[in-house]
Amino acid sequence: MTPLGRRLAREIAATGPMPVARYMAECLAHYYATRDPLGRGGDFTTAPEIGQVFGELVGLWLADLWLRAGEPAPVRLVELGPGRGTLMADLWRATARVPGFHAAASLHLVETSPSLRAEQARRVPHARWHDRLDEVPDDAPLLLVANEFFDALPIRQLVRTGAGWRERMVAHDARGFFACAGATPLDVLVPPAFADAAEGSVFELAPAGTAVAAEIGSRLAARGGAALIVDYGHAGPALGDTLQAVKAHAFADPFAGPGEADLTAHVDFAALARAAASAVAHGPLTQGALLTALGIGARTEALAARARPDQAELLRAGTARLVGDDAMGSLFKALALTGGAWPTPAAFPARAS
Repeated sequence: MTPLGRRLAREIAATGPMPVARYMAECLAHYYATRDPLGRGGDFTTAPEIGQVFGELVGLWLADLWLRAGEPAPVRLVELGPGRGTLMADLWRATARVPGFHAAASLHLVETSPSLRAEQARRVPHARWHDRLDEVPDDAPLLLVANEFFDALPIRQLVRTGAGWRERMVAHDARGFFACAGATPLDVLVPPAFADAAEGSVFELAPAGTAVAAEIGSRLAARGGAALIVDYGHAGPALGDTLQAVKAHAFADPFAGPGEADLTAHVDFAALARAAASAVAHGPLTQGALLTALGIGARTEALAARARPDQAELLRAGTARLVGDDAMGSLFKALALTGGAWPTPAAFPARAS
């Protein structure tokens, strides 16, 4: 058993089963504090690591909004959960020729992992680091990116039992860690459409994620700006146990080896939009639709034309992975938020007046 596992087992033995949200939070805190999880030698790969085009297009999407909003200065350019800093580095390079953008923008990375902060500092040495979004100064318009951030925040799980909906808990015995149902009735937390779901059904809530979304919406409403949230999940509430673990680029048991695998859950984009209701929500669009509308095909071919044949093949394969319905194109979605009088973002439909 892992050191974290032993500590959690002792706590459960002393006080009883813990909510899935608590278990997930403990595992994620240990996991990200002790490693660089990205790339071939890690556990998973995100869109910015697949190819430079992703970060470039996100950067130009933000710069276009900034230009159409009247080029406000200063602006706070923020990334939540920036991984190795690859997205921000590609974004910053792509916007270098946008007149005035770099002079107006101050870079802020919200990251708690010491190992990832070190990687980010190599790629974006002029950034400022924060543990939480509320540490970023709230004195200017906000330009924010969150790519695969919300899926890694702890979730609550409710399970339908013969007696109604109950908190899903994590227990431990000689067999190891396992899920079980709590005793407190929680039917009031489940949408009416799911009230009579089949026994064993799971409904997920993401209070940590909606709290961050609410803060983003509040900042955008007060100061103006825009946010782009890209993640995997569903457009609205859904039933299903989406808690998953990934280790060495393969799925693993989320209750085996606590703290040694990445734990994630699908994002409910409608819940994020409701939480950020003080801002204007656009979408969600699928990631494939967003990147296609922003010109990923043309940009990929422009890069491929200057590359060696093997490099060009990798570029095209990376783009196919980002936009393909059989890869990341449909499961991953993008939600945009804007505040104040900021215009409709590129690629998103104009809202009816």
